[in-house]
Amino acid sequence: MTAPVEASLPIEVLLVEDDPGDVLMTQEAFEEHKVRNKLNVVQDGEEALAYLRREGKFADATRPDLILLDLNLPRVDGREVLQVIKEDQDLRRIPVVVLTTSQADEDILRSYSLHANAYVTKPVDFDSFIAVVRQIDEFFVSVVKLPPRS
Repeated sequence: MTAPVEASLPIEVLLVEDDPGDVLMTQEAFEEHKVRNKLNVVQDGEEALAYLRREGKFADATRPDLILLDLNLPRVDGREVLQVIKEDQDLRRIPVVVLTTSQADEDILRSYSLHANAYVTKPVDFDSFIAVVRQIDEFFVSVVKLPPRS
């Protein structure tokens, strides 16, 4: 039995990350492991919300199938971004993986209270970081059935 065609299509991933090093490592993880998904990057919470709402320079942005969200962001904090996403009727179905350095119980509890789909602590070394990004990708591409794009 063959898999449905849509299962093999690349997904749109929005990375919300202000640390250029973490952005680079995520891009390298996608490239190194031949991840076919399209990675779009915004650097703060305000840009993330504009991207998701398709405002300004993001008017032609494709709605992401998955969001990788850092919590500690400039301008609009990641926690606020998560809250806005999950309260918005049009955005709430997009899975959000919190990908952050914070191991604080308070951040973990608050993220899940705001309906994050997963909470992942960023590893500090490159190989472990790549492994985590690859696992997230494999899970959301191979295991999870994502909602259809709107």
